[in-house]
Amino acid sequence: MESARCKAFVAAAECGSFTAAAGKLGYTPSGVSQLVTALEKELGFPLLDRSRRGVTLTGEGERFLPEIRGFLGKEDHIYELAAEVRGLTVGSVAIASYPSVATYWLPAVIREFQTDYPEIELRLMEGIRQEMLEWIDQGIADMGFLTYTEPMDYEWIPLAEDRMVAVLPVDHPLAGCESYPLSRCEKEDFIMPALGHDVDVEALLTENRIRPHIKFTTLENPATLAMIQNGLGMSIMNELCTTGWNRKLVKLPLEPEKNLTFGIAVPSVRHASPASRRFLEYAVRMLTRPERRE
Repeated sequence: MESARCKAFVAAAECGSFTAAAGKLGYTPSGVSQLVTALEKELGFPLLDRSRRGVTLTGEGERFLPEIRGFLGKEDHIYELAAEVRGLTVGSVAIASYPSVATYWLPAVIREFQTDYPEIELRLMEGIRQEMLEWIDQGIADMGFLTYTEPMDYEWIPLAEDRMVAVLPVDHPLAGCESYPLSRCEKEDFIMPALGHDVDVEALLTENRIRPHIKFTTLENPATLAMIQNGLGMSIMNELCTTGWNRKLVKLPLEPEKNLTFGIAVPSVRHASPASRRFLEYAVRMLTRPERRE
């Protein structure tokens, strides 16, 4: 199976059109179409449905897309190993991360890593937990920076603890208190990030048998924090998410207290590419030291 055909198929599936895939790969649209058609003939069934609006995966295409991504990943791994043996360090690393980690922790790691390995391409993708796990499952991301929850279907590398806090508007009745009773969530206008399904917050509330009054849902925490600043409700999140948000907000530790463990999920450290393993080394070295995360 020729890798050029596989790359054309993956690009077309990701971009949704042969034209966009051609721009990504440096081919002509007809060239991409011909490569995908050749792959379909080789396999014996269509992988993409064509229409005037672009291309979409067939049922067989959805099934084979992660497998073909895995095939291409193995090929890249071989070339990276060969380069390593020759004394060169090349390759690429796709990193999935919570926006908070991508904003406050990873830039320093990326800067130091790129200084030492400028030829390695890094791709940083921000998302909520559900998106990140899907990216890892499909081989789109090599690793994910997130919080630990059961079940954990990947190898887990712990990095640091972070406490969860209640985030309140400055005129909230409990703004001057030392902590926030978690049970009070049932009486508040609660704002829930992650499209209403923040796994860490949901687990905390379920553990304490609390059913909050969810007034609003958001995609990411910055929108939640802005809404709290404008007096639209309150929320609970890990403290890292609130970094830099100190105006018109009050952050209180919870009662009972709750900490989260941040770390790295990776399908297999042993079978990761040389570039990915090297980035993991940098991330662990820098992010397990508290002074380097500040």
